[in-house]
Amino acid sequence: MALDRFGRNIHYLRISLTDHCNLRCVYCMPEDMTFRPNAELMQDDEVILLTRLFASLGFDKIRLTGGEPTVRANIVDLVREIASTPGVRSLSMTTNGILLEKLARPLKEAGLQRVNISLDTLNPIRFKAITRWGSFDKVWAGIMAAEQAGLQPIKLNAVIVRGFNEEDVVPMARLSCTLPWQIRFIEMMPFGGATELQRQQVVTTQEMIRRIEAELGPLHPVNNGKLDGEARVFRLPDAVGEIGFIASVSMPFCAACTRARLTADGKLRLCLLREKEVDLLTPLRQGATLEDLRQIIINGIWHKPWGHGLAEGDFATNRTMSEIGG
Repeated sequence: MALDRFGRNIHYLRISLTDHCNLRCVYCMPEDMTFRPNAELMQDDEVILLTRLFASLGFDKIRLTGGEPTVRANIVDLVREIASTPGVRSLSMTTNGILLEKLARPLKEAGLQRVNISLDTLNPIRFKAITRWGSFDKVWAGIMAAEQAGLQPIKLNAVIVRGFNEEDVVPMARLSCTLPWQIRFIEMMPFGGATELQRQQVVTTQEMIRRIEAELGPLHPVNNGKLDGEARVFRLPDAVGEIGFIASVSMPFCAACTRARLTADGKLRLCLLREKEVDLLTPLRQGATLEDLRQIIINGIWHKPWGHGLAEGDFATNRTMSEIGG
C-alpha cells in the first residue's frame, strides 16, 4: 500500500503512453506543437516493468492516457501485458476516439475494460474548430465501435470553453436521456501552453448546471452525491444515462484524491496541477534495482501535495496537458 503523509491510499495510476496526438485541441496545445523524440519516452518494456512495480505497491486501477494513447505503436500488445499484470483489477483508457473504429474490439479482447472518449461538441463545424484537425464522424464511429465491443460504460468527456462550446452543454446533456452513457462536463484547468485562454474562458460547473436545468429539468444526485472518480454525478428525470461534472477549479475534490500520474517520459507526477515530479526513467536506465525504484516511488507518494494552488494563483506551467495525460 502506498500512503501519502495525509493518510490517503494512493492506488490509481494514470499512465501516459505518449505525448503525441493526432488532434490539436485549442485548450490543450498549439497547432505547431513539437513532441518529444520517441527515444526520450518510456519504451514498452519500461512501461511494463514500471506498471508491475506500481502494482506490487498496491496500485490496482490503471488508466492509459496520452497525448492520444491509440497512436502508440503496439498499443494492443501493450494493453494485453498491462491487463495481465498481477494486482491490476481495473484497466481503462482515455482517448479522442479517432482510431477506435478499428481498435475498439482488439483492445477489448486484449483486456481493456472501459473507455472515456473526449467529445466537446455534437456540432461537426465546432468540433473541427476546437480540435483544428478532427472529424466528428470518425469520433462518433469510434464511440459506436466501443459500445459494440463492450468497452462500457461509455463515458464522454467534454471540456467546456467559453466562446467555443458552452452552447453545447444542453445538447450533450440531452444524450443521457436516451443513451446509457455518462456525459461528463469538465471545467477547463489553467496550466502549461494555453494558460491565458484557460484562465479567461472557464465555464463553471454551477453555470453548466443552470443551463441544463433551465432546458431539461432538475438534476438529481446519484449515489447520494458520492464522487464517481473525479465526477459528481447526476441524473435527469426518467433519463437512462448520467451526467457528471468534474469541477477541479470551482469545487476541488483533493481530499478524495487517490491518483498519481506517470508521464510518457517516465516522471511520477504527484498532482495534475502541481509541477512537482519524481524521475523514474533516468534511474531505471542507469541501472537502478527494483528495490531502488520501489523506494523512490514510496518516497515520492509520501510527499504528494494535499491539493492544487489555483485559488492562490499557483499555476503549473512546466507541461502542457498532452505531456501529462490529464
